[in-house]
Amino acid sequence: MECKLIRSFICIELGDEAIKEAARVQEILSGEKFTGKMTELENLHLTLKFLGEIDDEKLEKVKDRLKKIEFKEFEGRLLDAGVFSVRGNPKIVWIKLGGKEIFDLQSKIDEALKDLFPKEERFMSHMTIARVRYVKQSKEFIKYVENMGVKEVKWKVNGFYLKKSELKSPGPVYTTLEEYKLAE
Repeated sequence: MECKLIRSFICIELGDEAIKEAARVQEILSGEKFTGKMTELENLHLTLKFLGEIDDEKLEKVKDRLKKIEFKEFEGRLLDAGVFSVRGNPKIVWIKLGGKEIFDLQSKIDEALKDLFPKEERFMSHMTIARVRYVKQSKEFIKYVENMGVKEVKWKVNGFYLKKSELKSPGPVYTTLEEYKLAE
């Protein structure tokens, strides 16, 4: 029998106001000349841990361990925008998410899964709002993104999610496999 692998990740979702602000920033960004793709609004999230392609057995272990994580609700907030570049070429446009608790929760998840997955070496609390294939004026584009001005929107984070990611030609499709509520 063939073992089917499931591409999965653990994330937090954004509040409605945060999604509206991300859409506003994407609108500003769309005025810039670049070849690429905006992240669909329904796909915006903060990845706490990418698990990659895993089998059902490992997935069940992940679910069991995530259920045991105890954490209180907290406030997430949007901070500023920036770019991840490869050799000076912008590849990802992101919005940074703030809140010490995001790092604490990510650390608890890492700890719970430490013998199943390597720990995150450089966790950066961000959501991807666009993927860039090509931009003519790299330095100017990066400066533009950094000066776009993101409003500091806050929202209550009251859970985290284990999601499946299916890569399709129009874009990825994310399905919630499990939701983990945080204590009030």
